[in-house]
Amino acid sequence: MKLNKIIVSDTSFNSAEPYDIIFSNISVVNLLEEEGVDIDNIHEDSVTSYYIDYYLAQYKNGNFSQFVWNTGWSPKLNEAIRKGLEKIGAEQHLALFNGQCSKVEDLDAATLQKFLESEYFGPNPTRDQLKNSDFYSLEEDLLSLNAQWLKNHPDLQVLSIENMFQELERFIGRPVSREN
Repeated sequence: MKLNKIIVSDTSFNSAEPYDIIFSNISVVNLLEEEGVDIDNIHEDSVTSYYIDYYLAQYKNGNFSQFVWNTGWSPKLNEAIRKGLEKIGAEQHLALFNGQCSKVEDLDAATLQKFLESEYFGPNPTRDQLKNSDFYSLEEDLLSLNAQWLKNHPDLQVLSIENMFQELERFIGRPVSREN
């Protein structure tokens, strides 16, 4: 069974802070994964938003090279991010992402494998080759695009926290732990 809604809290939906709705979605995805729900059984666009935020966080924290290193260069994840950037209308980010992906794909397999198995910090020519600071000067705000896309999504379900838990428990088929 697949969750056919993107579930977020009413508080996050009504917040003026764009990250609040993204974080609410992330919390739902994390809860479902913690409860043993396979990522493929969570609404595709809920996961898409989650992955776009992960990509943004990785890039902001350590540039594209960190994203490559931390993900082990996952074709499935890369395709999800590529599709997600298209869906949210992030044309500049998509162009940069595709260009950076080409850089990685142009590496020979041994060089990529050595990079993925190496220490990230310290002298690392492959890491330095994969960095691209153009990301920081793009005019598109990836956070706002992601938040706006979620807010306008036709499958969005906005619920109180209590109703969110009830809906997720119904989907999982059992109670979930609720932290105070």
